[in-house]
Amino acid sequence: QIYGGCFSEDKCWYRCMVQQVISNEKAGTGFFTSLICQVLYIDFGNSEVLNRSDIVEIPPNLQCPSVAKKYRLWGLQLPTDENLNMFDQGKKFLSSLVFEKEIKIRHKAMHKDGAIIVQAEYEQTDIGEEVAKAGFAEKCTSPGNTIDAEDRKAVVMQNQRQSLKSVPLWVNRSDRALYGTSKGCFDDVAASARSHSFTGNRMFAPKEKMLASTSVPDTSLAQVRSSQKLSEEKGVRRRESVNALQSLKELELEVQQLKHELQVCGKKEASRKTAERFEETLRTFIGMKMKSLAAKVKSLKEVRHTNKSSHFEAQLLEAIKVVTKECLTVPCSLGKLQEIWTEYDLAQERIKLCKNVDERDELITKRDEVQQNLYSVVEELIMEVDQLPLSERSRTLQELSASLKMLYGQGSEADDSEEVFQQLFQWKSLKMKKLVCVRNNTDKALQILADWFSGTAKCFDLMSEASSDLEEVVGNADEILKKVELAICEELDTDLKEHDQAEKEIIMSAYNKVLHKICQEQSMITVIQNRYSASVEFKKQAEEWINRRPDINNLLSVKKTVKILKAQLRWKMVEKNNFEESDDYSEYEMTGIKEEIADLRNRVLQEISKEQEEYEKLAYLVQNWFPELPLLYPEAGILNYMNSGGLLMCSLDRDLLDAEPMKELSTKRPLVCSEIQGQKVLLKGYSVDVSSEAQVIERVATYHRVWHQQKEKSGLLHLLFLLFCKSDPLVYLMVPYYPGASLGALQADTPLTLEEALKVMKGVAQGLQTLHGANIVHGSLHAKNVFAVNRKQGIVGDFDFTKSEEQRAVANTMVVSTLSLVAPELKMGQPSSPSSDMYAYGCLLFWLCVQNQEFGIKEDGTPEVDMVVMDDKVKSLLLNLFCCNRLTAEQVLRDDCFQAVDAIPVSPQPGEEHEPYEEHEPCEEHDSEKTDENK
Repeated sequence: QIYGGCFSEDKCWYRCMVQQVISNEKAGTGFFTSLICQVLYIDFGNSEVLNRSDIVEIPPNLQCPSVAKKYRLWGLQLPTDENLNMFDQGKKFLSSLVFEKEIKIRHKAMHKDGAIIVQAEYEQTDIGEEVAKAGFAEKCTSPGNTIDAEDRKAVVMQNQRQSLKSVPLWVNRSDRALYGTSKGCFDDVAASARSHSFTGNRMFAPKEKMLASTSVPDTSLAQVRSSQKLSEEKGVRRRESVNALQSLKELELEVQQLKHELQVCGKKEASRKTAERFEETLRTFIGMKMKSLAAKVKSLKEVRHTNKSSHFEAQLLEAIKVVTKECLTVPCSLGKLQEIWTEYDLAQERIKLCKNVDERDELITKRDEVQQNLYSVVEELIMEVDQLPLSERSRTLQELSASLKMLYGQGSEADDSEEVFQQLFQWKSLKMKKLVCVRNNTDKALQILADWFSGTAKCFDLMSEASSDLEEVVGNADEILKKVELAICEELDTDLKEHDQAEKEIIMSAYNKVLHKICQEQSMITVIQNRYSASVEFKKQAEEWINRRPDINNLLSVKKTVKILKAQLRWKMVEKNNFEESDDYSEYEMTGIKEEIADLRNRVLQEISKEQEEYEKLAYLVQNWFPELPLLYPEAGILNYMNSGGLLMCSLDRDLLDAEPMKELSTKRPLVCSEIQGQKVLLKGYSVDVSSEAQVIERVATYHRVWHQQKEKSGLLHLLFLLFCKSDPLVYLMVPYYPGASLGALQADTPLTLEEALKVMKGVAQGLQTLHGANIVHGSLHAKNVFAVNRKQGIVGDFDFTKSEEQRAVANTMVVSTLSLVAPELKMGQPSSPSSDMYAYGCLLFWLCVQNQEFGIKEDGTPEVDMVVMDDKVKSLLLNLFCCNRLTAEQVLRDDCFQAVDAIPVSPQPGEEHEPYEEHEPCEEHDSEKTDENK
């Protein structure tokens, strides 16, 4: 293959061929740092060594034969004792002889390696002679011996003269060999190879006759007689040669005559065989003719019976009828419904944004009027749609589309012209007229044949008394058979003939138009069905709320009950504290007090659950029907509940919970453990002020909404509640408690196997995909913040909600073993991104797979993956996570090493199947010093 190479001296690109690939291996590393190649510039003849980056592929139109040719000077060879210095001087001398001069070339032979052996002359000077005279080459002592047996088989090009003008050779390139171009530069590469010699010319001087001008007086008589005898013998031999030539000519003439006779005999034999075949054909002609005609009639019957082409076109014509004359009409109320629904949504949005009480009442009144109009139009649409066979029509269109695609294949873009169907009808009409005419001719010819058979039968019926002229009946048989055959063939050609390009375009245009109309009607049916479903739901809800307003009495009642129970619980807790310090302390009475406290706490939690249900109902009504509720009842805190994603419960107070401080884990913020309705939970305290409180709630709500879309399948930690503490400026986030389930705790106690690690990390990849799909960067993924529930289900823990993505990236100094989880780009000051999360993910996976193996760290902080023994598929995945262009979480989930791993879709109850006394790490990042202490 021909490539393009960047020449090192002028940095221009020239065509070249790769002669040798040289791998430059870095000593002691086993890695190829670069790839270099030796190339030959095929249009100039010089060669050099290039880096692989300086070689490119070129288009096919440049893949043409080379311009440069390889030449050798005729009759020369290199001296055996020539050194490199003398060789370079010889090249310069040869260059001075041919540079910018008109050189005459005489091609002598073609060497087996492709070199052209030439004799070169400038004016009267022989270039080869001059090179030999200068002592840079020597003439071959035996020119014939310089060409081996294979060279002597080469085609010798006699007396071809070509006047070529040389171009400038490579200036200041003494190490370059001289090659010829299309303008006549000579190639000296062959001469430069010491293993090859110049090929010599076979030059023979003409023989000169020696004339004896003087007599020899001492010639003996015996010598004279001997000369005479030789002359006589020559004459005899001459006469014998003439006679032999004459005999040869006579023999050649006889051979020619014999060949002619054989040809005549052969033609006679061929004529005889042809005549025999004709006789045989005549004997069977009638039978063969009738057999052929019967076969054609049979084929015609089958064609008329099936008529596939007409069947296809009939289906298309039927489809056109279905999509034009039988299409559904759009309900009249559909357009009106769209307008009023848009007006209704706008009225609801205005109420939602309203802050003025007086204006609010006016907007609510106007909204109610629009709502009444919408209800009327909804009822009208429901009545109209109930009369339409939407399901049957949709099924008909689907079946029609599938059957047409089986006949005509996938369609293309349809023509907007309405004349497409008319063109098809006109073409079909003309085709049917022609077909009817052809069939009538066929039927007429077959009827004539049948009458001829009937008349002929009477002629051969011995019992028939009717007389008829046999010659008249039988005489026109050939003409009748010929007409029948022509008529049948014409009909078969008409029926079976493929459509030409113009006909195909007409048919396909109509087909594409049909598909376009089918898609349009299916889209219309989908719109109608969606509007119908929305209208039915609207009517159902409107019948409940259209003439009345919701209130918050149930919510207020629950809140009142919670308030009473909380007061009782506080008094009971004060009583317990006082009784513990009393002198009359009794273990029996203390047990009773604790039971009463536990009962009151459970009743409070039950009432808070009811409160949450009431909030959910009101939030639904605010979003869909009554956006004015938060304005009418600001004391209910509906907006606060909605803004927190349903997590913020003001009635739930941290002081009411039986919380146990976890001092060993409270390195950065308060952490307490409690139990709610049989489930162990952690309460993480965040110190907030007035401005930061809203940001924390917003971030928590965003995280919770992302979790809520997929819930347990999201791969994220479930956030339970947000609650406040009256005694401290803290907001507490309640999350499930997984004691001893973090990766750090598991690897320190009982490390995960490869199969378990892959199952867990697949769940972690799912959690990252969920976050990244919502444009959330985790920013603090580490071994203390990833959980392996039951050693099978991987869960991504939450992060510090008081910090932004940038702040989490700056504060992230987490490590596992000796490996930093911070991506190289973060160390350079770049912002955090999903890619930096995937780097931390790769580090965790690498840490789980290497176990106790030692590994090296590169300069950029990435681990030496190739030096570690692990599964090939996992190693390939890690290499793609540590490179610059890292895989996304979605691509990781599709990787081969996770295909056979079963994900665990349902989260088990926290705390199950774990020892309760194992250390549990908090679900957030830690300072590196603290992390090392907790390992």
